[in-house]
Amino acid sequence: MYTNIIIQADERGLLFEKGQYKKVLPPGSYRIWKLRSQTVTVVKVTEPFEVKGMELPLFLQDRNLTRELEVVEVSDHELALHYIDGKFHRLLTAGRYAFWTVLQRHHVVRADLRNPELGPEIDKAIIPRLHAYISVLDVASYERGYLYYNHVLQRELMPGKYYFWRTGAVQPVVKTIDLRQQQLDLNGQEMMTEDKITLRLNFVCQYRIVDPMRSLEMKAFEEQIYIQLQLVLREYVGTLKLDELLRSKQEVAAFVLERLNAKSEEYGISFRSAGVKDIILPGEIRDILNTVLLAEKKAQATLITRREETASTRSLLNTAKLMDENKTLYRLKELEFLEKICEKIGTISLSGGSNLLERLNTLLGASAVEATKEA
Repeated sequence: MYTNIIIQADERGLLFEKGQYKKVLPPGSYRIWKLRSQTVTVVKVTEPFEVKGMELPLFLQDRNLTRELEVVEVSDHELALHYIDGKFHRLLTAGRYAFWTVLQRHHVVRADLRNPELGPEIDKAIIPRLHAYISVLDVASYERGYLYYNHVLQRELMPGKYYFWRTGAVQPVVKTIDLRQQQLDLNGQEMMTEDKITLRLNFVCQYRIVDPMRSLEMKAFEEQIYIQLQLVLREYVGTLKLDELLRSKQEVAAFVLERLNAKSEEYGISFRSAGVKDIILPGEIRDILNTVLLAEKKAQATLITRREETASTRSLLNTAKLMDENKTLYRLKELEFLEKICEKIGTISLSGGSNLLERLNTLLGASAVEATKEA
């Protein structure tokens, strides 16, 4: 007994007899004998060569079959990008693969996981299709990056985007350093002046990292700068009395900035500016200073009042001397006062035959005579 089977142009047949592989059948018509326990497995040449339940090496002994196959072996430390007719198809992990070369052209691009960074041979256009296998690390335009493999420094990274394989024994890490100007705030620091007054100080300074490697080599980089600033402030404030400190806030900032820049090379940074934000005094000291300030202001106000009174008296004396020496000026002054009086009087009644100007002159003359008699 037999069975007829037809192998199409895009197919190949794998002939088995009593469960053992015998040969490959090219396209055509075949008679399969059941009495010999023959069977045929038909496979598509547009798909990877694979027979369920059987290992690939069992078929690679057939030279006629291997002439139509391309075998790809991927090591444990590798990944392979599989291309079909120049187009990316899929990613191959460690293992052995076989592809038909009858209707399609196959090639692979290998990636060595011992160097996890994607090389230039990997087309960046296919990265979105590999997101499960690739990690993306960014270095911003204001940063410098440092690449580590298993905690060992490899190189400095300039601003940009970098791609690494996630799988493999080598773990890549990128540490970034911000090169922008940064601010360090020292808030509420209790310090004692030379005259044993405890106060709280708020201080601020701006700095910029100029040697990123130095900051990476130091543990708790920002904490060390903070402590250094704190020590410099305590050193300077402890040499001043409270009044001196309140008068010389700018000098404190200049001293601290100078001392910090003396250590800038050690930290790999450049201190740009510094300043005292606030000086917070204890309640009782603040009350005492307010009392002193109030007393000073009252004394200043009294002094100013006395100066004004003295100036006013001196002005009156000078005016009197001028009027005594100059009768015309005296007369003008009388007219000035008469004008002021008239502004406040609604009606003036004069009797007699003389004109208005003569009557006013008589009035002023009589007033002058009465004043002389009284004197």
